[in-house]
Amino acid sequence: MKIDKKTVHNPDRYMVDLRQILSQGKKRIGLLVGAGAPVSIRVDSENKLSNDGDPLIPDVAGLTTEVIGSLEAEDKVTINVLLPELGGNPNIETILTRIRRLSEAIGSAEVHGLNGAAYEKLAERICDKIGERVAAKLPKESNPFTELVSWIGGTHREHPVEIFSPNYDLLMEEAFERARLPYFDGFTGAHKPFFDPASISDDLLPTRWSRLWKIHGSLGWEVNEDIIIRTGSREAAQLIYPDHLKYDQISRQPFSALFERLREFLATPDSLLLCTGFSFFDAHITSVLDEALSANANTAILAFQFKDLCEETSATELALRHPNLSVYARDGAIIFGVEGKWQSGQSPSDEWKNIRDTFWKSGAGGTGGEFLLGDFAKISRFFAHSQAFDLRSELPVDDISSKGNEESSADMIEKDEDAQT
Repeated sequence: MKIDKKTVHNPDRYMVDLRQILSQGKKRIGLLVGAGAPVSIRVDSENKLSNDGDPLIPDVAGLTTEVIGSLEAEDKVTINVLLPELGGNPNIETILTRIRRLSEAIGSAEVHGLNGAAYEKLAERICDKIGERVAAKLPKESNPFTELVSWIGGTHREHPVEIFSPNYDLLMEEAFERARLPYFDGFTGAHKPFFDPASISDDLLPTRWSRLWKIHGSLGWEVNEDIIIRTGSREAAQLIYPDHLKYDQISRQPFSALFERLREFLATPDSLLLCTGFSFFDAHITSVLDEALSANANTAILAFQFKDLCEETSATELALRHPNLSVYARDGAIIFGVEGKWQSGQSPSDEWKNIRDTFWKSGAGGTGGEFLLGDFAKISRFFAHSQAFDLRSELPVDDISSKGNEESSADMIEKDEDAQT
């Protein structure tokens, strides 16, 4: 994808708008936190933060490599036989879905030397290996998850923050509990909390209770007789990334309810979904976003991507079809359907220069540069710092304007509010 060199986007303009939204606590805000989030946290062998360390939890591609590599030789042989049937670069979730479908479909018959029961056992072993790798705990030091939660709890809000995540780990839960901030995840009870789908569709809890929706399942979820329970353990069960179409009614229940909650959020006026660490490769989630963007012109999504625009093809293709999705990548952005390179303006004050350093890295000699907020660690710090004070009055109009663009992200959102009054 080529970027029109005549069109530029000024990051200052959009970041002052975003800071305004983040600091006020008036907007209905949702976060879609993908697998790239824990990748941004580097730790050493003692789980302490280290710039030279390994990712706290690898991304899906890394997880696929590690999980397959940790299986017994016989299981690896079976998976290697299945891989050619799954297309190019299948990930561990695609592999797991195929194995589960075979376990349900073939019964006592054999495919590649295994019957249905053997494939079911193979799926369980894969889940165990996934659980071992994603069971990492948060480092004790301040980190991106604790900074994000600090921002959530630091403002009086008119609406609760809703977090949607396909991640199986318990990092977000740990961050909330470490900060002593309440959250609701669809489960109720104390001894063996059970999943209550009816409670997901209402907003009866106080707004200080954040909502945490694990839309691909989580460590510690189990089927207990005819209900889904949360055990509090870090063990993986069958309820991590089930095939949404093929599972029985009980197993499918939490996922259908959680995806419906995502649809409801996107259809609610005055809502803004911020995506971080999400690649848009997940077909289930991306189809929900695509549907909402088509059906509701008031739906607003900002996607913060780690790579250059040309590498974020799944996100950019969606943004070019839907002007209410804006993609902020490292080298440029698609905003209201317009592609452009980033080009920062003249800093109006020393204070704004300090804030610019939280989202922008200038190039050598003051030319060029790159946008930093595609990194979950950077955007979490930006969120945490947004509560310092309001800088909108410090930015003259000339300094926040951008060629080829007549509206800011805040302008678009304000239009939604006007349309509802």
